[in-house]
Amino acid sequence: MRQITLASIVTTGLILTACGHPSVPKPAGYFRIDLPEKKYVHYDTPCNYSIEYPQYARINIRPAVATDTCWMDIEFPSLKAKIHLTYFDLHGNLAKLTESARELAYKHTIRADAIEEKLWSDDSARVYGILYDLKGNTASAVQFYVTDSTKHYLRGSLYFMAEPNEDSLLPVITFVRDDIIHLMETLTWR
Repeated sequence: MRQITLASIVTTGLILTACGHPSVPKPAGYFRIDLPEKKYVHYDTPCNYSIEYPQYARINIRPAVATDTCWMDIEFPSLKAKIHLTYFDLHGNLAKLTESARELAYKHTIRADAIEEKLWSDDSARVYGILYDLKGNTASAVQFYVTDSTKHYLRGSLYFMAEPNEDSLLPVITFVRDDIIHLMETLTWR
């Protein structure tokens, strides 16, 4: 009697599982990110320039280590992102600062799938520079520098307080990259 019961249980189990749909693993999902509406605020920085920054961000001035530099962050608390900005007065050091910005961007080549450089030029505002788009799982997704090539130099880099994962961060990277471009478009030297 026991053998019939065990055999019937195994047979019933096989019949029930054979008729079902095969299991298929689901791809990893990411949380939905609600991005705020684009609105900007004019800001006369304590440095020698003015910008428009996003209304949904906040400014954090950091103490400078030298009299000819100025550091500040544009923080996006809801997006866990920061744009680090460093301003320098130029004293014949444009080539050195430009090379330093390039080196800092290209330090990410270990993790970057590609680095795209886009030249920036606005003759009417005397704002010239390069925007670096870093593709892949890099610590910084966007970096840039702008200068008037005689007195002023500003370098910026975007960082997230999260593990680099381009797949999940791409919507936010694109969103904040647009804010960086707006900053570059509205920048005026003083």
